[in-house]
Amino acid sequence: MNKAEIIELQKAVGASADGFWGPKSIAACQQHLRRLMPKVSPWPKSDQQSVRAYYGEPGNDINLMSLNVNGLGVRYEDNPVKIIRCHDLVADSLLRVLQELKQTAGYILTAYDGCFNFRKMRGGNSWSMHAWGIAVDFDAGNNGNHTSWPVRATMPLKVMEAFSREGWLSAGAFWGRDAMHFQATQ
Repeated sequence: MNKAEIIELQKAVGASADGFWGPKSIAACQQHLRRLMPKVSPWPKSDQQSVRAYYGEPGNDINLMSLNVNGLGVRYEDNPVKIIRCHDLVADSLLRVLQELKQTAGYILTAYDGCFNFRKMRGGNSWSMHAWGIAVDFDAGNNGNHTSWPVRATMPLKVMEAFSREGWLSAGAFWGRDAMHFQATQ
């Protein structure tokens, strides 16, 4: 992202528009996204105990459903995605986000990279939020785990805003990396 683009992003989130994405811009972006979130979060805290208490055991097929996304333009490597396997408690919310993104940022739907994946976190022993089907990834090629957002990663703010309106956390905004990742936790 060049200086002019960072300035535009800073204006959008209410930060001082100086072209440098630092701690003040990060805080302003996080505050901006929090203001968009529901007053009462529909989701549990992101620690393993809270997630397990709310969503059940990771990988439990009873809690998973096949969300019909046919017609929304969701694609994986040039192939249409007809269903997304996700936790039944996040399905309606995820569908609303995808419907909004089709209208405002449809191109991101062409870079779907997954939701349910029964696995541990990268490099750790704790379960990934994907193991519950409560996290979704988009455009991993440009927004990978070790790619800083927004300096290198390219996830648009409007995508993060759409997820925030449903209470989902954006890893790019809240962790400064892994901008492909969105999860239904506080």
